[in-house]
Amino acid sequence: MVNEAKSTMKLALPIIFGELAQMALHIIDTAMIGNIGNYKQLAAAALVMSVINIPFVFGIGITFAVSQMVSMAHGRRDGQLVSHYFYNGFWLCAIAALIISGGLELGKNILFHLGQDAEVARLAVPFLQLMGWSIIPMILFMALKQFTDGLEFTRTAMLLSILALPINVFINWLLIFGNWGFPRLELVGAGFGTLITRSLVFIVLGLVILSHKTFRKYVAVRSNQWKINRATMQRLLQIGVPSSLQIGMEAGAFCISGIIIGTISPVAQAAHQIALVCASFTFMVSMGLAQGGSIRTSNAFGRKDWTKINAIGRSTLIMALMYGIFCAVLFTSLRNYLPAFFTKENETGAKEVASLAGYLLLFAAIFQISDSTQAVSAGLLRGIKDVKTPTILIAVAYWVVGIPFGYIMAKQFHLGAVGIWLGFIIGLTLSSLFLSIRFLRISGKNKLIPG
Repeated sequence: MVNEAKSTMKLALPIIFGELAQMALHIIDTAMIGNIGNYKQLAAAALVMSVINIPFVFGIGITFAVSQMVSMAHGRRDGQLVSHYFYNGFWLCAIAALIISGGLELGKNILFHLGQDAEVARLAVPFLQLMGWSIIPMILFMALKQFTDGLEFTRTAMLLSILALPINVFINWLLIFGNWGFPRLELVGAGFGTLITRSLVFIVLGLVILSHKTFRKYVAVRSNQWKINRATMQRLLQIGVPSSLQIGMEAGAFCISGIIIGTISPVAQAAHQIALVCASFTFMVSMGLAQGGSIRTSNAFGRKDWTKINAIGRSTLIMALMYGIFCAVLFTSLRNYLPAFFTKENETGAKEVASLAGYLLLFAAIFQISDSTQAVSAGLLRGIKDVKTPTILIAVAYWVVGIPFGYIMAKQFHLGAVGIWLGFIIGLTLSSLFLSIRFLRISGKNKLIPG
Protein backbone atom coordinates (compact mmCIF):
# COMPACT_ATOMS: atom_id res chain seq x y z
CA MET A 1 0.00 0.00 0.00
CA VAL A 2 2.94 2.31 0.69
CA ASN A 3 4.23 1.75 -2.85
CA GLU A 4 0.79 2.58 -4.27
CA ALA A 5 0.69 5.78 -2.25
CA LYS A 6 4.11 6.77 -3.58
CA SER A 7 3.08 6.07 -7.18
CA THR A 8 -0.13 8.06 -6.81
CA MET A 9 1.68 10.97 -5.18
CA LYS A 10 4.33 10.97 -7.93
CA LEU A 11 1.59 11.35 -10.53
CA ALA A 12 -0.54 13.72 -8.45
CA LEU A 13 2.17 16.10 -7.27
CA PRO A 14 2.52 18.05 -10.55
CA ILE A 15 -1.29 18.14 -10.82
CA ILE A 16 -1.47 19.49 -7.27
CA PHE A 17 1.08 22.22 -8.00
CA GLY A 18 -0.82 23.11 -11.15
CA GLU A 19 -4.13 23.27 -9.25
CA LEU A 20 -2.53 25.39 -6.53
CA ALA A 21 -1.11 27.74 -9.14
CA GLN A 22 -4.56 28.14 -10.71
CA MET A 23 -6.09 28.80 -7.32
CA ALA A 24 -3.25 31.19 -6.48
CA LEU A 25 -4.36 33.32 -9.44
CA HIS A 26 -7.75 33.68 -7.78
CA ILE A 27 -6.19 34.41 -4.38
CA ILE A 28 -3.92 37.06 -5.91
CA ASP A 29 -6.93 38.69 -7.57
CA THR A 30 -8.85 38.63 -4.29
CA ALA A 31 -5.95 40.04 -2.28
CA MET A 32 -5.23 42.81 -4.81
CA ILE A 33 -8.93 43.70 -5.10
CA GLY A 34 -9.14 43.76 -1.30
CA ASN A 35 -6.36 46.35 -1.24
CA ILE A 36 -8.12 48.80 -3.57
CA GLY A 37 -9.61 50.47 -0.51
CA ASN A 38 -13.30 49.68 -1.03
CA TYR A 39 -14.60 46.45 0.49
CA LYS A 40 -17.64 46.59 -1.80
CA GLN A 41 -15.31 45.76 -4.71
CA LEU A 42 -14.34 42.60 -2.83
CA ALA A 43 -18.03 41.87 -2.21
CA ALA A 44 -18.68 42.39 -5.94
CA ALA A 45 -15.93 39.89 -6.79
CA ALA A 46 -17.53 37.44 -4.33
CA LEU A 47 -20.93 37.93 -5.97
CA VAL A 48 -19.51 37.27 -9.44
CA MET A 49 -17.68 34.14 -8.32
CA SER A 50 -20.87 32.89 -6.65
CA VAL A 51 -22.80 33.32 -9.91
CA ILE A 52 -20.10 32.15 -12.29
CA ASN A 53 -18.79 29.11 -10.43
CA ILE A 54 -21.77 26.84 -11.09
CA PRO A 55 -21.58 27.00 -14.93
CA PHE A 56 -17.77 27.22 -14.82
CA VAL A 57 -17.44 24.08 -12.72
CA PHE A 58 -19.90 22.32 -15.02
CA GLY A 59 -17.48 23.03 -17.88
CA ILE A 60 -14.53 21.76 -15.84
CA GLY A 61 -16.46 18.55 -15.13
CA ILE A 62 -16.87 17.98 -18.87
CA THR A 63 -13.08 18.13 -19.25
CA PHE A 64 -12.71 15.27 -16.72
CA ALA A 65 -14.12 12.92 -19.35
CA VAL A 66 -11.03 13.58 -21.49
CA SER A 67 -8.55 12.33 -18.88
CA GLN A 68 -10.77 9.36 -17.96
CA MET A 69 -11.19 8.07 -21.52
CA VAL A 70 -7.62 8.88 -22.56
CA SER A 71 -6.28 7.11 -19.46
CA MET A 72 -8.42 4.02 -20.09
CA ALA A 73 -7.27 3.84 -23.74
CA HIS A 74 -3.68 4.39 -22.59
CA GLY A 75 -4.07 1.48 -20.14
CA ARG A 76 -5.04 -0.69 -23.11
CA ARG A 77 -2.00 0.66 -25.00
CA ASP A 78 -4.20 1.89 -27.85
CA GLY A 79 -2.55 5.12 -29.11
CA GLN A 80 -5.04 5.57 -31.95
CA LEU A 81 -7.95 5.52 -29.52
CA VAL A 82 -6.11 7.99 -27.26
CA SER A 83 -5.86 10.43 -30.18
CA HIS A 84 -9.51 9.90 -31.08
CA TYR A 85 -10.75 10.62 -27.55
CA PHE A 86 -8.50 13.65 -27.31
CA TYR A 87 -9.84 15.25 -30.50
CA ASN A 88 -13.50 14.61 -29.76
CA GLY A 89 -13.05 15.61 -26.13
CA PHE A 90 -11.44 18.92 -27.08
CA TRP A 91 -14.31 19.92 -29.35
CA LEU A 92 -16.90 18.81 -26.81
CA CYS A 93 -15.22 21.08 -24.26
CA ALA A 94 -15.07 23.94 -26.80
CA ILE A 95 -18.83 23.70 -27.40
CA ALA A 96 -19.49 23.64 -23.65
CA ALA A 97 -17.25 26.67 -23.12
CA LEU A 98 -19.02 28.71 -25.80
CA ILE A 99 -22.45 27.86 -24.38
CA ILE A 100 -21.39 28.77 -20.84
CA SER A 101 -19.73 32.07 -21.78
CA GLY A 102 -22.57 33.09 -24.07
CA GLY A 103 -25.14 32.28 -21.41
CA LEU A 104 -23.32 34.38 -18.81
CA GLU A 105 -23.13 37.33 -21.21
CA LEU A 106 -26.83 37.15 -21.99
CA GLY A 107 -27.77 36.73 -18.34
CA LYS A 108 -25.45 39.32 -16.78
CA ASN A 109 -28.32 41.50 -15.55
CA ILE A 110 -29.39 38.78 -13.14
CA LEU A 111 -26.97 40.40 -10.70
CA PHE A 112 -29.52 43.18 -10.15
CA HIS A 113 -32.21 40.68 -9.14
CA LEU A 114 -30.50 38.71 -6.39
CA GLY A 115 -31.28 41.00 -3.46
CA GLN A 116 -27.72 42.32 -3.30
CA ASP A 117 -26.44 45.75 -2.33
CA ALA A 118 -27.08 48.06 -5.34
CA GLU A 119 -23.50 49.35 -5.59
CA VAL A 120 -22.09 45.82 -5.28
CA ALA A 121 -24.30 44.66 -8.17
CA ARG A 122 -23.30 47.65 -10.31
CA LEU A 123 -19.59 46.99 -9.75
CA ALA A 124 -20.04 43.28 -10.46
CA VAL A 125 -21.56 43.45 -13.98
CA PRO A 126 -18.44 44.38 -16.05
CA PHE A 127 -16.33 41.99 -13.95
CA LEU A 128 -18.82 39.19 -14.68
CA GLN A 129 -18.56 39.86 -18.43
CA LEU A 130 -14.77 39.60 -18.45
CA MET A 131 -14.68 36.55 -16.20
CA GLY A 132 -17.39 34.94 -18.32
CA TRP A 133 -15.43 35.25 -21.56
CA SER A 134 -12.24 34.08 -19.81
CA ILE A 135 -14.00 30.74 -19.25
CA ILE A 136 -13.43 29.85 -22.94
CA PRO A 137 -9.60 29.79 -22.85
CA MET A 138 -9.67 28.29 -19.35
CA ILE A 139 -11.84 25.30 -20.29
CA LEU A 140 -9.84 24.77 -23.49
CA PHE A 141 -6.64 24.83 -21.45
CA MET A 142 -8.19 22.31 -19.02
CA ALA A 143 -9.16 20.05 -21.95
CA LEU A 144 -5.55 20.00 -23.13
CA LYS A 145 -4.34 19.52 -19.57
CA GLN A 146 -6.67 16.56 -19.02
CA PHE A 147 -5.23 14.97 -22.18
CA THR A 148 -1.64 15.28 -20.95
CA ASP A 149 -2.66 14.22 -17.42
CA GLY A 150 -4.45 11.16 -18.79
CA LEU A 151 -1.18 10.09 -20.40
CA GLU A 152 0.54 10.70 -17.03
CA PHE A 153 2.57 13.61 -18.42
CA THR A 154 1.56 16.06 -15.72
CA ARG A 155 4.53 18.43 -15.46
CA THR A 156 3.97 20.50 -18.62
CA ALA A 157 0.63 21.97 -17.54
CA MET A 158 1.99 22.45 -14.03
CA LEU A 159 4.90 24.55 -15.27
CA LEU A 160 2.61 26.70 -17.40
CA SER A 161 0.26 27.26 -14.47
CA ILE A 162 3.16 28.36 -12.27
CA LEU A 163 4.59 30.65 -14.96
CA ALA A 164 1.17 32.27 -15.29
CA LEU A 165 1.38 33.61 -11.72
CA PRO A 166 3.92 36.42 -12.24
CA ILE A 167 2.22 37.34 -15.54
CA ASN A 168 -1.14 37.68 -13.80
CA VAL A 169 0.35 39.69 -10.92
CA PHE A 170 2.08 42.08 -13.33
CA ILE A 171 -1.03 42.66 -15.44
CA ASN A 172 -3.09 43.18 -12.29
CA TRP A 173 -0.53 45.65 -10.97
CA LEU A 174 -0.78 47.62 -14.20
CA LEU A 175 -4.54 47.59 -14.63
CA ILE A 176 -6.02 47.43 -11.12
CA PHE A 177 -3.93 50.26 -9.71
CA GLY A 178 -3.14 52.19 -12.91
CA ASN A 179 0.67 51.92 -12.83
CA TRP A 180 3.06 52.90 -15.66
CA GLY A 181 0.47 55.20 -17.19
CA PHE A 182 -2.20 52.53 -17.60
CA PRO A 183 -5.78 53.45 -16.58
CA ARG A 184 -6.81 52.57 -13.01
CA LEU A 185 -9.51 49.99 -13.75
CA GLU A 186 -9.73 48.45 -10.26
CA LEU A 187 -12.07 45.41 -10.33
CA VAL A 188 -12.35 45.51 -14.13
CA GLY A 189 -8.54 45.45 -14.34
CA ALA A 190 -8.52 42.15 -12.44
CA GLY A 191 -10.98 40.79 -15.00
CA PHE A 192 -8.74 41.76 -17.90
CA GLY A 193 -5.75 40.23 -16.11
CA THR A 194 -7.54 36.89 -15.78
CA LEU A 195 -8.72 36.89 -19.40
CA ILE A 196 -5.26 37.67 -20.80
CA THR A 197 -3.45 35.17 -18.56
CA ARG A 198 -5.84 32.32 -19.30
CA SER A 199 -5.60 32.96 -23.04
CA LEU A 200 -1.80 32.85 -22.96
CA VAL A 201 -1.51 29.54 -21.10
CA PHE A 202 -4.05 27.89 -23.42
CA ILE A 203 -2.18 28.99 -26.56
CA VAL A 204 1.20 27.88 -25.20
CA LEU A 205 0.00 24.43 -24.08
CA GLY A 206 -1.68 23.92 -27.45
CA LEU A 207 1.58 24.70 -29.25
CA VAL A 208 3.48 22.30 -26.97
CA ILE A 209 1.09 19.42 -27.72
CA LEU A 210 1.22 20.05 -31.47
CA SER A 211 5.02 20.29 -31.63
CA HIS A 212 6.60 18.27 -28.80
CA LYS A 213 7.95 14.78 -29.50
CA THR A 214 6.16 13.33 -26.46
CA PHE A 215 2.78 13.82 -28.13
CA ARG A 216 3.91 13.40 -31.74
CA LYS A 217 2.52 9.89 -32.20
CA TYR A 218 -0.98 11.06 -31.19
CA VAL A 219 -0.86 13.99 -33.60
CA ALA A 220 0.60 11.83 -36.38
CA VAL A 221 -2.58 9.74 -36.67
CA ARG A 222 -4.83 12.80 -36.98
CA SER A 223 -5.88 11.95 -40.55
CA ASN A 224 -7.50 8.74 -39.28
CA GLN A 225 -8.58 9.67 -35.76
CA TRP A 226 -9.30 13.42 -35.71
CA LYS A 227 -12.90 13.08 -36.79
CA ILE A 228 -16.03 14.00 -34.85
CA ASN A 229 -17.87 10.81 -33.91
CA ARG A 230 -21.34 10.90 -32.39
CA ALA A 231 -20.92 7.66 -30.43
CA THR A 232 -17.63 8.91 -28.99
CA MET A 233 -19.24 12.18 -27.95
CA GLN A 234 -21.97 10.21 -26.18
CA ARG A 235 -19.40 8.12 -24.31
CA LEU A 236 -17.58 11.28 -23.23
CA LEU A 237 -20.85 12.84 -22.10
CA GLN A 238 -21.73 9.72 -20.09
CA ILE A 239 -18.66 10.48 -17.95
CA GLY A 240 -18.56 14.26 -18.32
CA VAL A 241 -22.16 15.18 -17.46
CA PRO A 242 -22.37 13.21 -14.18
CA SER A 243 -18.87 14.45 -13.26
CA SER A 244 -20.04 18.00 -13.95
CA LEU A 245 -23.14 17.49 -11.84
CA GLN A 246 -21.06 16.06 -8.99
CA ILE A 247 -18.60 18.91 -8.69
CA GLY A 248 -21.27 21.38 -9.80
CA MET A 249 -23.50 20.43 -6.89
CA GLU A 250 -20.70 21.03 -4.40
CA ALA A 251 -19.60 24.26 -6.04
CA GLY A 252 -23.25 25.22 -6.44
CA ALA A 253 -23.81 24.75 -2.72
CA PHE A 254 -21.02 27.22 -1.97
CA CYS A 255 -22.19 29.61 -4.69
CA ILE A 256 -25.85 29.68 -3.64
CA SER A 257 -24.71 30.08 -0.07
CA GLY A 258 -22.59 33.06 -1.11
CA ILE A 259 -25.63 34.69 -2.71
CA ILE A 260 -27.70 34.03 0.44
CA ILE A 261 -24.95 35.56 2.59
CA GLY A 262 -24.92 38.57 0.24
CA THR A 263 -28.52 39.29 1.26
CA ILE A 264 -27.34 39.59 4.87
CA SER A 265 -24.71 42.32 4.39
CA PRO A 266 -21.69 43.26 2.23
CA VAL A 267 -19.47 42.68 5.30
CA ALA A 268 -20.72 39.10 5.66
CA GLN A 269 -20.26 38.54 1.91
CA ALA A 270 -16.69 39.86 1.94
CA ALA A 271 -15.83 37.72 4.99
CA HIS A 272 -17.38 34.67 3.31
CA GLN A 273 -15.24 35.32 0.22
CA ILE A 274 -12.03 35.45 2.28
CA ALA A 275 -12.77 32.25 4.20
CA LEU A 276 -13.92 30.48 1.03
CA VAL A 277 -10.79 31.46 -0.88
CA CYS A 278 -8.61 30.01 1.90
CA ALA A 279 -10.65 26.78 2.02
CA SER A 280 -10.61 26.53 -1.78
CA PHE A 281 -6.83 26.81 -1.83
CA THR A 282 -6.32 23.81 0.45
CA PHE A 283 -9.02 21.94 -1.50
CA MET A 284 -6.86 22.17 -4.64
CA VAL A 285 -4.45 19.66 -3.11
CA SER A 286 -7.35 17.28 -2.54
CA MET A 287 -8.48 17.82 -6.14
CA GLY A 288 -5.01 17.05 -7.45
CA LEU A 289 -4.82 13.93 -5.29
CA ALA A 290 -8.29 12.93 -6.52
CA GLN A 291 -7.24 13.34 -10.16
CA GLY A 292 -4.05 11.35 -9.61
CA GLY A 293 -5.99 8.51 -7.96
CA SER A 294 -8.68 8.71 -10.64
CA ILE A 295 -6.20 8.46 -13.51
CA ARG A 296 -4.43 5.49 -11.92
CA THR A 297 -7.68 3.64 -11.18
CA SER A 298 -8.93 4.37 -14.70
CA ASN A 299 -5.73 2.94 -16.14
CA ALA A 300 -6.12 -0.20 -14.00
CA PHE A 301 -9.83 -0.36 -14.89
CA GLY A 302 -8.84 -0.56 -18.56
CA ARG A 303 -7.06 -3.80 -17.63
CA LYS A 304 -9.82 -4.92 -15.18
CA ASP A 305 -7.23 -5.19 -12.39
CA TRP A 306 -9.49 -4.83 -9.33
CA THR A 307 -6.80 -5.79 -6.81
CA LYS A 308 -4.77 -2.84 -8.06
CA ILE A 309 -7.82 -0.56 -8.02
CA ASN A 310 -8.59 -1.44 -4.40
CA ALA A 311 -5.00 -0.87 -3.29
CA ILE A 312 -4.77 2.47 -5.12
CA GLY A 313 -8.07 3.60 -3.60
CA ARG A 314 -7.29 2.66 -0.01
CA SER A 315 -3.86 4.28 -0.07
CA THR A 316 -5.21 7.46 -1.67
CA LEU A 317 -8.01 7.74 0.91
CA ILE A 318 -5.49 7.40 3.73
CA MET A 319 -3.43 10.23 2.22
CA ALA A 320 -6.58 12.36 1.93
CA LEU A 321 -7.42 11.70 5.59
CA MET A 322 -3.93 12.70 6.75
CA TYR A 323 -3.96 15.82 4.61
CA GLY A 324 -7.39 16.85 5.94
CA ILE A 325 -6.13 16.62 9.53
CA PHE A 326 -3.11 18.76 8.63
CA CYS A 327 -5.33 21.45 7.08
CA ALA A 328 -7.66 21.46 10.08
CA VAL A 329 -4.74 22.21 12.39
CA LEU A 330 -3.40 24.85 9.97
CA PHE A 331 -6.68 26.78 9.73
CA THR A 332 -7.23 26.67 13.47
CA SER A 333 -3.75 28.06 14.10
CA LEU A 334 -3.81 30.80 11.42
CA ARG A 335 -7.46 31.87 11.54
CA ASN A 336 -6.63 35.29 13.04
CA TYR A 337 -3.80 36.01 10.58
CA LEU A 338 -5.01 34.90 7.15
CA PRO A 339 -7.78 37.54 6.75
CA ALA A 340 -5.19 40.33 7.03
CA PHE A 341 -3.90 39.46 3.54
CA PHE A 342 -7.29 40.31 2.02
CA THR A 343 -8.19 43.55 3.77
CA LYS A 344 -6.75 47.05 3.93
CA GLU A 345 -6.01 48.01 7.51
CA ASN A 346 -7.53 51.51 7.51
CA GLU A 347 -10.50 50.69 5.31
CA THR A 348 -14.00 51.19 6.69
CA GLY A 349 -15.43 47.84 7.78
CA ALA A 350 -12.08 46.01 7.46
CA LYS A 351 -11.97 44.97 11.12
CA GLU A 352 -15.50 43.57 10.95
CA VAL A 353 -14.70 41.66 7.76
CA ALA A 354 -11.44 40.23 9.15
CA SER A 355 -13.04 39.25 12.47
CA LEU A 356 -15.93 37.37 10.84
CA ALA A 357 -13.62 35.74 8.28
CA GLY A 358 -11.39 34.44 11.08
CA TYR A 359 -14.45 32.96 12.81
CA LEU A 360 -15.61 31.27 9.60
CA LEU A 361 -12.17 29.73 9.17
CA LEU A 362 -12.84 27.71 12.34
CA PHE A 363 -15.76 26.08 10.54
CA ALA A 364 -13.57 25.57 7.47
CA ALA A 365 -11.09 23.76 9.71
CA ILE A 366 -13.82 21.36 10.87
CA PHE A 367 -14.77 20.23 7.34
CA GLN A 368 -11.23 19.86 5.95
CA ILE A 369 -11.14 16.09 6.56
CA SER A 370 -14.52 15.37 4.98
CA ASP A 371 -13.83 17.79 2.09
CA SER A 372 -10.59 16.00 1.22
CA THR A 373 -11.92 12.45 1.51
CA GLN A 374 -15.12 13.14 -0.43
CA ALA A 375 -13.15 14.69 -3.32
CA VAL A 376 -10.82 11.70 -3.49
CA SER A 377 -13.68 9.17 -3.22
CA ALA A 378 -15.54 10.88 -6.08
CA GLY A 379 -12.37 10.78 -8.20
CA LEU A 380 -11.80 7.09 -7.49
CA LEU A 381 -15.39 6.29 -8.45
CA ARG A 382 -14.96 8.24 -11.71
CA GLY A 383 -11.90 6.11 -12.38
CA ILE A 384 -14.03 2.94 -12.35
CA LYS A 385 -16.73 4.69 -14.42
CA ASP A 386 -19.21 4.75 -11.53
CA VAL A 387 -20.76 8.20 -11.84
CA LYS A 388 -24.58 7.98 -11.79
CA THR A 389 -25.26 6.74 -8.27
CA PRO A 390 -22.54 8.96 -6.71
CA THR A 391 -24.22 11.96 -8.38
CA ILE A 392 -27.49 11.11 -6.60
CA LEU A 393 -25.68 10.62 -3.28
CA ILE A 394 -23.96 14.00 -3.61
CA ALA A 395 -27.29 15.65 -4.45
CA VAL A 396 -28.82 14.26 -1.27
CA ALA A 397 -25.85 15.29 0.89
CA TYR A 398 -25.75 18.91 -0.30
CA TRP A 399 -29.17 19.84 -1.58
CA VAL A 400 -31.54 17.70 0.47
CA VAL A 401 -29.66 18.05 3.77
CA GLY A 402 -26.74 20.52 3.79
CA ILE A 403 -28.14 23.62 2.09
CA PRO A 404 -31.62 23.50 3.68
CA PHE A 405 -30.04 23.00 7.11
CA GLY A 406 -27.67 25.94 6.54
CA TYR A 407 -30.50 28.17 5.32
CA ILE A 408 -32.64 27.40 8.36
CA MET A 409 -29.71 28.08 10.68
CA ALA A 410 -28.92 31.36 8.88
CA LYS A 411 -32.43 32.74 8.54
CA GLN A 412 -34.70 31.10 11.13
CA PHE A 413 -32.13 30.89 13.91
CA HIS A 414 -30.47 34.17 12.90
CA LEU A 415 -26.94 32.75 12.75
CA GLY A 416 -26.17 34.51 9.46
CA ALA A 417 -23.02 33.36 7.65
CA VAL A 418 -22.18 30.98 10.51
CA GLY A 419 -25.42 29.08 9.89
CA ILE A 420 -24.55 28.62 6.23
CA TRP A 421 -21.14 27.25 7.13
CA LEU A 422 -22.72 24.77 9.54
CA GLY A 423 -24.63 23.50 6.51
CA PHE A 424 -21.31 23.05 4.66
CA ILE A 425 -20.06 20.81 7.45
CA ILE A 426 -23.18 18.61 7.36
CA GLY A 427 -23.20 18.31 3.55
CA LEU A 428 -19.51 17.54 3.17
CA THR A 429 -19.53 14.96 5.96
CA LEU A 430 -22.45 13.07 4.45
CA SER A 431 -20.90 13.19 0.98
CA SER A 432 -17.61 11.82 2.32
CA LEU A 433 -19.31 8.93 4.10
CA PHE A 434 -21.55 8.03 1.14
CA LEU A 435 -18.78 8.04 -1.48
CA SER A 436 -15.98 6.45 0.57
CA ILE A 437 -18.19 3.53 1.64
CA ARG A 438 -19.40 3.02 -1.94
CA PHE A 439 -15.90 2.87 -3.44
CA LEU A 440 -14.55 0.51 -0.76
CA ARG A 441 -17.57 -1.75 -1.16
CA ILE A 442 -17.36 -1.95 -4.98
CA SER A 443 -13.58 -2.35 -5.20
CA GLY A 444 -13.46 -4.84 -2.30
CA LYS A 445 -16.22 -6.99 -3.81
CA ASN A 446 -14.75 -7.07 -7.33
CA LYS A 447 -11.18 -7.85 -6.26
CA LEU A 448 -12.48 -11.13 -4.82
CA ILE A 449 -13.85 -12.12 -8.24
CA PRO A 450 -11.23 -13.86 -10.43
CA GLY A 451 -10.41 -11.81 -13.56
